[in-house]
Amino acid sequence: MARLAAGNSFQSVAEDFIEVKFVGGQKAAATIEKARWYLSHLTDPIGGRPVSEIEPAELMVVLKKIEKAGKRETAVRTRAFASRVFRHGVAMSLCKSDPAALLGDALMSPIVTHRAAILEPRKLGALLRAIDDYGGSESVKIAMQLLPHVFVRPGELRLAKWQEIDWDEKIWRIPAERTKLRRPHSVPLSVQSPAFFSAIAPAATVIFWL
Repeated sequence: MARLAAGNSFQSVAEDFIEVKFVGGQKAAATIEKARWYLSHLTDPIGGRPVSEIEPAELMVVLKKIEKAGKRETAVRTRAFASRVFRHGVAMSLCKSDPAALLGDALMSPIVTHRAAILEPRKLGALLRAIDDYGGSESVKIAMQLLPHVFVRPGELRLAKWQEIDWDEKIWRIPAERTKLRRPHSVPLSVQSPAFFSAIAPAATVIFWL
C-alpha cells in the first residue's frame, strides 16, 4: 500500500506531468525549470499526499502562505500549475477531480508592475550613445548595439550561430528550439546589422558569450 500511495502521490503525478508535457513537449529549458520551481512550493506540504485525497482547503493553506509572503503572482501561478497536475491525474485515473480549480477567485490578483521604457527619441539617442561608449567586454558591447536592430530575446542573441545567418537574403533564421513559442523565427537584418555580426570572430561556432 505504501508503494502504491507513493506512485499516486502529488509529487509523482507532478513529475510525470512535467516529463510528459514539458520535457516530452520540448519546451524551453527555462520553461521546464519554472514548472519545477512551482512544484517546489508544493513538495513539502502536499508532495507526499495521495493526489486523490487532497482537498481544496488543504491546498488553499499552502497558496495563502505564499500570498501572505507578498508573492501574489507566485501564488496564482502555483495554483494554475497545481490545477494542471490534478487534471493530468484525472486523465491518468489517479484522481477524480481538480481541487485547485475551485480556488482561483479566492486568491488576490497580482500587483501590476509597469516596466520603465524610453519613449522619447532624445533619450533613446542618449542610450545608444552610452552603449557606443561602453568600455566593458567587446562582445557585450556589440550585442547591445545589435539588439535595437533585431529585437530578439537576449537568450536568442546569446546563442546565435553563424549557420543561422543568411547573408544573401539578409535574414537571421532562429530555430524553433531556441524560441519561446517553439516555432522557427525569421529576423530581417537591418543595413547596419551585418557589420555588428562581422565584428565578432567568425571562427567561433556561437557568436556571442554574454
